[in-house]
Amino acid sequence: MKFSEIEYVQLDFEVIKEQYINLIKELKETKTCEEALNVVSKINALDTEFSSYGTLASIRNSIDTSNEKYEKAQEFFDEVSPQYQDLATNYYRVLISLPFKDELKEKLGDLLFNQIDLSLKTFKPEIIEDLIEENKLSTEYSKLIASAKIEFDGKVLNLSQMAPYGESLDRNVRREANLARGKWFYDHMNEFDEIYDKMVKVRTRMAKKLGYENYVQLGFDKLGRTDYTPADVKNYREQIKETLVPIAQELLAKQIKRIGVENPLPYDYNLNFLSGNAKPIGTTQEKIENAKKMYDELSSETYSFFRFLKENELMDLETKPNKQGGGYCTYIPKFKMPFIFSNFNGTSGDVDVLTHEFGHSFQVYSSKDIPIPEYIWPTMEACEIHSMSMEFFAYPWMNLFFGNDEEKYKYAHLKGAITFVPYGACVDEFQTYVYENYDATPKQRREKWLELHKQYEPHLRFDELEYYKEGLRWFAQAHIFNSPFYYIDYTLAQVCAFQFKNMMDVDKEKAWDTYVKLCKLGGSKSFLNLLKEVGLENPFIDGCIAKVMKP
Repeated sequence: MKFSEIEYVQLDFEVIKEQYINLIKELKETKTCEEALNVVSKINALDTEFSSYGTLASIRNSIDTSNEKYEKAQEFFDEVSPQYQDLATNYYRVLISLPFKDELKEKLGDLLFNQIDLSLKTFKPEIIEDLIEENKLSTEYSKLIASAKIEFDGKVLNLSQMAPYGESLDRNVRREANLARGKWFYDHMNEFDEIYDKMVKVRTRMAKKLGYENYVQLGFDKLGRTDYTPADVKNYREQIKETLVPIAQELLAKQIKRIGVENPLPYDYNLNFLSGNAKPIGTTQEKIENAKKMYDELSSETYSFFRFLKENELMDLETKPNKQGGGYCTYIPKFKMPFIFSNFNGTSGDVDVLTHEFGHSFQVYSSKDIPIPEYIWPTMEACEIHSMSMEFFAYPWMNLFFGNDEEKYKYAHLKGAITFVPYGACVDEFQTYVYENYDATPKQRREKWLELHKQYEPHLRFDELEYYKEGLRWFAQAHIFNSPFYYIDYTLAQVCAFQFKNMMDVDKEKAWDTYVKLCKLGGSKSFLNLLKEVGLENPFIDGCIAKVMKP
């Protein structure tokens, strides 16, 4: 079935609720493990129905935020999802109280019960109204970002369409584009501050109601992190400061020397070469055809899977008015379909989407037949290993996308992967400060951002750039608003992806087999146990980053 042919069904939440309550009652009355598993499968089917139409509404709303039908559908799910979570929590509570719980553990795995323990800690009916408010604020942020209309170069552009100007060979164009983009954020500073301030307050309120000191540990628990703590992440960030920040600074200094700028400002770091950044060749359709050739040749698994994506219209790639910013991969369980969303803008980021988001979609499709829905996706940091490693597996085919600029692309991509990690750690430490100091004012938060960036990105100077001087750069980082504490996952995954790159440089076949094994495991194990299962090193162990970076 093509994506355009999937009919959106407006669910009746009262009917869903009644069915769920009856199934919970039925589960309570089961006498054997087999009877319980039968009811669990019925609840899973109901969950598949609810989450599938919620995902469909979200995709179509993000493709066109001005479409009233899907705007209303998104509002519906913003409203009822927390109530549905209440039902799921009641189900979990009954499941773990059954007298044959140990038998169920054998069938369903310890990890599910660990995750249930976390979900029971992170939800009570008392926070339903808070969750509804959080959802609405998240949607408000996404709409604000999507609403950007910047007059530049005789056109009216959104944030994605501004990106190519930031890579111009003409320093004045880079500067003017940066100022125009920054002015839009500066003009909307109060709106961003207000949305985020409300988010911090509502999340802190939930944490207190659930018995947490603040949102930090609650944020970790909501992400299903069962085998590491905020203290482990803090130690990991220290490794980054010690090992990776100096390497990143060295690479950035070489870049500035290469492009011949004496007093570099933030917009200069977008240009990697005096001959211009590597730019993908061809139309969107030609890029898709090149991706098809790449995945045909990479492996038998990717050969069939890319055709499945293409034939079923499971990619919406081009930027257009009223389209939400950014890129993502999601999954519609009822139809066993991943979906890739992005905003092509003529930069190398277009190719990164075809590799990064493809990696996500390949993983979820590889594990789609795992019978326990909670195990189809792993936790976020493991998810990002699939996407970031796929970027490296694609290297041999970059000539298809960049022609003579192939080596420029690969150099800039690897440099970008390395210099990204300190920024990712900065975002994480910033969020830790925000939720530990939940009474801080918006101005104090922006000042803290500036203080932290000096530790992680000491090369940046701001001069006349109000957008940077006021500490507004993080306004553009959607994860800080919509997915608290997620961002460090990209850095953990990047360290693991570097391990895959090191492996493929020695033995491509072994690296690919290891990657496919990891994808097929889905979320059947915790993050650190997934690494152990496929022989990857634990990034939290002191010295891991230094060891990984040496090759």
